[in-house]
Amino acid sequence: MEAHGRGGAGDIDPADQWVFNPDTGNYELRLPGARQPAPGEQPGRQSPPPGRGQDAGADAPDGRPAAGRGTPPRQRSAPPSRPGEREPATDRPVPPQRDRRAKGGGGGRSRRKTKKRGRGRKILIWGGGSLALLLVGLAGTAWYAYNRLNGNINKVETGIDNDYSANAPINVLFIGTDTRDGSGNESYGGDASEGADTTILMHFSEDRTHATGLSIPRDLITDIPDCEVHNEDGSTRTIPGTQGARFNQSMGIDGRDPTCVWRTVEELTGVEINHFMMADFNAVKDLSTAVGGVEVCLTEPIDDPKSHLDLPAGRHVIEGEEALAFVRTRSAIGQGSDLNRIELQQQFMASMAREITQSNVLTSLGDFWDLADAATRALTVDSGIGSIEDLYGLASEVRRVPMSDMSFITLPVLDNPDEPENAKATVIVDEARAEPIFQMLQQDISMTAGQESGEGGEGGGGEDAEQANDMVPAAEVRVDVFNGGDVLGAAQETLDWLQIQQGVPLSTNGGNAPAQETTTLEYGPDQAGQAARLAEMMGLPDSALREQSADAGDAPMVLVLGDDFRGAGNPIEVPAERPEDLRSIEADNENVCA
Repeated sequence: MEAHGRGGAGDIDPADQWVFNPDTGNYELRLPGARQPAPGEQPGRQSPPPGRGQDAGADAPDGRPAAGRGTPPRQRSAPPSRPGEREPATDRPVPPQRDRRAKGGGGGRSRRKTKKRGRGRKILIWGGGSLALLLVGLAGTAWYAYNRLNGNINKVETGIDNDYSANAPINVLFIGTDTRDGSGNESYGGDASEGADTTILMHFSEDRTHATGLSIPRDLITDIPDCEVHNEDGSTRTIPGTQGARFNQSMGIDGRDPTCVWRTVEELTGVEINHFMMADFNAVKDLSTAVGGVEVCLTEPIDDPKSHLDLPAGRHVIEGEEALAFVRTRSAIGQGSDLNRIELQQQFMASMAREITQSNVLTSLGDFWDLADAATRALTVDSGIGSIEDLYGLASEVRRVPMSDMSFITLPVLDNPDEPENAKATVIVDEARAEPIFQMLQQDISMTAGQESGEGGEGGGGEDAEQANDMVPAAEVRVDVFNGGDVLGAAQETLDWLQIQQGVPLSTNGGNAPAQETTTLEYGPDQAGQAARLAEMMGLPDSALREQSADAGDAPMVLVLGDDFRGAGNPIEVPAERPEDLRSIEADNENVCA
């Protein structure tokens, strides 16, 4: 191929076609119509452009060969007749059809293809660089987020090492404080305190099929046990307990911290707690805002000047200040007690749980970050779950519980009998209705399952009816009461209860007996009616009844109280059944209106 011929035919100066190839780092001669190397293909050997060591017509003043003078070295073969084929190098002129192809734009298509490949490579290069930069940025963001969230969490050393297990029930104590730190919080109802204003014991079953949240009223009169708290310098001190105090005083008073609330709830319920989480006013505001609002429902309007809540009856989506006012209001609802407020709080928590699990807040990175940041800033936890990894592990376990089997209930209580009728401000535990709930939590029984199975089997019902027919009146029950348990004065306490409250005058105090773990009642066959009546009064299990072989005649029955005695009037054995009149809120019920 001669450049003179092609230049004359196509009016193209070959020297203008020397192009730098970035793939090879060399200059190449590219002529219209010439086949360009495919990507990855080694191009033919090229000669450098004029002025770079080759004679291409040196007479030209600008270093380029003049038209018709000199012939540049032969370059590569003509384009192959078919893709993938090569023709041998030749000095023949380019066939006319190929020349016409060059003139007709075939070379133009070749140039466009080259440009397209070049643009695609640039996109790949820039895309790869952007991806690398994005990965580095995400790694930096993740590290920043990790440290930010970890730094948000406040921790309290409890000295209690009772971490949860993946194959055991989990009990978490949620505490809401009455502190007013934060803008506008000082205006919410009454004087501030550092007490346990809102307390919920959350039980998650071993198989993660059900959960129960037990609300404990702040005005409950109970015993606060001794508790050991950890000082900032690492030292510890024991804060003496208080008998017959408001539950709210289990934190804040005398330097009590969440450890003391923990110990008080364990003492009250008999449930072993694994961890605690505590939040203040800001948690309600921030979390409700982070999830985009929480839907609540009212059967009647609320206008509470103390909490600044003014809502008509019906459904509302609330967040921020309004959400805080909702969970704080009480003076304008019901009897203005903490018990009425608990119902609002339970509805709010159930609705928030639905919002978090059913909305896109867990799938949207931005929404999830807002929620995680708000939650960790609002939280104070025990040191056992004081990091993001620990909280995530706990959350991964409890989130398996379906919303349909998550219930919120309130500890059954009675008005405090020691207060005047016109000044009722505190409550006491309703032992008869609360003890079955404690048993259900301890035995890991669902509130729904307990409600469904509360009637018992046919055989049991028949036996109970038969025993009821054989019972004698309380006045005919003759029994000597002995104390073989670890409660001092148990025999006398039971005797007073039997004679004064149950109408059993033929009962006596037999004194102390050898120690035994369980309570027993010995009686003769002729005393079966008396034994049935006493067992019904005291809630004795069938295993406690010891029928002797011979009739007793005039001899009294023998009742020996064991270590399972919990106080006169408290059943020795409590059926783990949900009380029939117990109200609850299921987390998946969207039709609850307070």
